[in-house]
Amino acid sequence: RERDMILGHTTVGIHRDDLDMLINEYPIKKDGSQGQKKTFFVSLKLAQYHFLSRKSNTMPLLVLDDIFDKLDETRVKEIIQLVSEPDFGQIFISDTNRQSLDRILHPFDDNYHLYSVTDGIIEKIEK
Repeated sequence: RERDMILGHTTVGIHRDDLDMLINEYPIKKDGSQGQKKTFFVSLKLAQYHFLSRKSNTMPLLVLDDIFDKLDETRVKEIIQLVSEPDFGQIFISDTNRQSLDRILHPFDDNYHLYSVTDGIIEKIEK
């Protein structure tokens, strides 16, 4: 604790844990492509979502923050298809590329709302 006080942050705890995950016996962290790393990260988040929903009997809020930039179109479609299922609750997706986001969400008709946040001001975007 004394060292933490001097440094101004905690130096031990679960936030320092490092999972070693493998693809065909090779560490993802070292040998995985950016798309493989991102896909693995999304898979972990979806597993956490399902775990929390089962344990709490509630639908957690799912936040997908700028996750599409390193994924191919097939993976993006599969993720969106999965999270658009009725067993998912409310989902927030952020993306910095409006054209890409429009292309991703277009097949889902009017089952979503778009908002723009600029300088702390939130505005609804008409589709």
